[in-house]
Amino acid sequence: MRKKVISVFLDSNVILSGLLSERGAPRILLDLLSLGLPFLVGATGKYNLIEIERNLKKKMPGLLFLYKSYLRKLNLKVIALPRPEEVRDFSGKIAGKDIPVLISAIRSKVDYLVTGDKQHFGKIRELDKYPFDVVTPSEFLDSILPAVLKELGKTD
Repeated sequence: MRKKVISVFLDSNVILSGLLSERGAPRILLDLLSLGLPFLVGATGKYNLIEIERNLKKKMPGLLFLYKSYLRKLNLKVIALPRPEEVRDFSGKIAGKDIPVLISAIRSKVDYLVTGDKQHFGKIRELDKYPFDVVTPSEFLDSILPAVLKELGKTD
């Protein structure tokens, strides 16, 4: 029997929060992804990575090396930047800066979009018309952690 693979798209704020804090749901999520579990895969967008690097260079340039080395351990699938016509199609549905994130999440065909941005992505949650659930890092962990622990506890 094939195990279900849970796929998750990480917004920039989740990656940054997990990198900057040694505790909390974002860090636990990044730590889980860094284990290379066969039933949990992650993705993010090229747009997200550009945003993270821009913020780190501007506010905490000393962490750029740590970020790049940690990012490799996460083994995230990186979704290409959206085309201008894709961005135009979503204009007005969500804050402009979040459109590339939404498009990348849709393209990645994930089960969850994990974000700490409740203000802008909260509207998407209410619409409930996307092929993934929009959740906070804590909500994501609450929903998948029992299954992860069960899988880790199995012996083959």
